[in-house]
Amino acid sequence: MPHAPLILAVDLGTSGVKVALVTLHGAVLGWEAEPVRTHITPDGGTEQAPGDWWAGLCAAAGRLLGRELAPRHAVRAVCCSTQGEGTVPVDRDGHALMNAILWMDMRGAPHLRRQFRGLVNVLGVDAFKLVRWLRLTGGLPSATGKDPAAHMLLVRDRFPEVYARTYKFLNVLDYLNLRLTGRFTATFDSILTAWVTDNRNPDAIRYDAGLVRDSGIAADKFPDLVPCLAVLGGLQPAAAAALGLTPAVQVVAGSIDNTAAAIGAGAVADYHAHLYLGTSSWIAAHVPYKKTDPLSALASVPCARPGRYLLTALQATAGGNLAFLRDNILYHQDELLREADVPDVFKVMDAMAARVPAGSRGVLYTPWIWGERAPVDDRTLRAGLYNLSLHNTRADIIRAFLEGVAFNTRWLLRPVEKFLARPVAALNLAGGGASSDVWCQIFADVLKVEVRQVQEPLLANARGAALIAAAGLGEIALDDVPALVPLKRVYTPNPQHAPLYDARFATFTQIYQQMRGIYRRLNG
Repeated sequence: MPHAPLILAVDLGTSGVKVALVTLHGAVLGWEAEPVRTHITPDGGTEQAPGDWWAGLCAAAGRLLGRELAPRHAVRAVCCSTQGEGTVPVDRDGHALMNAILWMDMRGAPHLRRQFRGLVNVLGVDAFKLVRWLRLTGGLPSATGKDPAAHMLLVRDRFPEVYARTYKFLNVLDYLNLRLTGRFTATFDSILTAWVTDNRNPDAIRYDAGLVRDSGIAADKFPDLVPCLAVLGGLQPAAAAALGLTPAVQVVAGSIDNTAAAIGAGAVADYHAHLYLGTSSWIAAHVPYKKTDPLSALASVPCARPGRYLLTALQATAGGNLAFLRDNILYHQDELLREADVPDVFKVMDAMAARVPAGSRGVLYTPWIWGERAPVDDRTLRAGLYNLSLHNTRADIIRAFLEGVAFNTRWLLRPVEKFLARPVAALNLAGGGASSDVWCQIFADVLKVEVRQVQEPLLANARGAALIAAAGLGEIALDDVPALVPLKRVYTPNPQHAPLYDARFATFTQIYQQMRGIYRRLNG
C-alpha cells in the first residue's frame, strides 16, 4: 500500500550508503545506493570523510524519493543502521574536526597499550582493569587498536589540537543522528566499544565514573546515552530541507550494523543465530544474559531488543576478500588491463566458482586480509593462497576465496556454540554475500548446518533499521519480527562433501598454528 506510513531507512556501511523506503511491517518498496570513498593514510590509517556520508545519504535519498514510489508525506520516520567502531570528533556546532577513524584503523594500538598497561597484565592490559571491564561492560578494548577506545587516545596523543577542540566523540551512527536532529547522543550499542559503560542492566546502560576516568578521555567529551528504540525528535530544519521532508518526520535512534542485521535477518528469538556476510562478517544471536569469553573474543553486548543482549562474534573481513580479489587482482587498473567494464563481476565470479568442484582443486585460502578479531584477536595475521599449481585457474582461486571465508566461519562457530551452551542447527544468512547461491551452499556444507537465505539479503540492515523504527514508534513489537522477514531459500548440507571439508578445515587451522609466528615477525 503506497500510502501506508513508511520509514526512510539508512544503511551506511564501509563501502557506501543505501537508503530504502520500507513499510512498518518490513516490506521494501525501493532503494538507492551511493558509494563512499575510504582513505588509506600514509601512516596506515583507514578513514572516511563524515561529509561524504551525509552527501551520500542525501544523494541516495533524493533519487529514491524522486522516483515517487510513495508520497513524501507518507514518510513517518528516519532511522539509521551504520558501520560500528568508528570515531568522529566534533565541535560544539557539530562540525567534524577531522576524518572519521574507521573500525579497520589500528593506529591507536600503541596508545591503548600505554594507557592500560599496569604492573600485572593479562591480555596486554592491567589485570585489575580487565576484571572491572569484564564485570561491568562484558568485554574489553581490542589490542588491535580498532575500537573507539583506542581511536580517542590516538586523537588525544597524536592530534592534541583536535582533542582540545573536541566537544564530543561520536560513533558513525551518532554522527548521522546529530546531522538529522542536532542532538549529541549515543545509543546503548554504539557506545559499547568506548568501554566506559556499566552494561549489567540491558535496559539502563549508563556511564561508569571509574571506567571513564581510566579511559584517559575527559568525561564531558562523551555524548548522552539513549536506547536504540528511542525517538530523538523531529528532523532539524537543515536536515529536512536536504532530504526533501518536513521537520515533523521523527528520527528513531537506530543501531549499529550487527544489531540491525539481527533484526533484519529475523533472528530475534533467544539463541536464534544469524550470519552476516558483508565487508566483514559476524555470527550473532540474542541471549538473556551478559557473558564474556575473552580468549575467543566473544561477548554478549547491549542491543535493540529490550531485556536482552546480543552475542556478537566478529571476523575482520569476509566479502572484503572478494572486493580485494576483484579490485587488486582480477580487474586492477594497470597496464595489463587499462579498462575494465564489468557491471556485476560478483555474479560472474559466482558462475565461475560453481563450475569448480568442492575443495577448489586443492587450493586453500586464509582470509585474514586485515588481521582477525575472533576466534583469535590478532592484527598481524594476513591472507594467503596455498597449494597453487600449474593446473589451477583463477576459477579455482575464486572458489577458494569463498571456501576460505566459510572455513574461517567454521573456526568461529565452535566457541559460539560453547558460548550458547547448545549447537547451532541453522543460521539465517544476510548481507551482500548472502546474495550468492553458491556461497550459501558452501556455507551449509562447510558448517554442516541449515542455511536460511533471507529475502533481499543485501537490504537486511535497512530492513532492520526500519523495523527498529516501527518498534520505537510503537507500531510493532520486536517479537513480531520473525513473521515479517521472509526467506528466499533454505540450503541443507551435502553429506558427500563432509569428509573433504573436514580434512581441509583441519589443514586450515594447522596453517594458523604454523604461520602465526611468521606473521607476527613480518607484521608485528
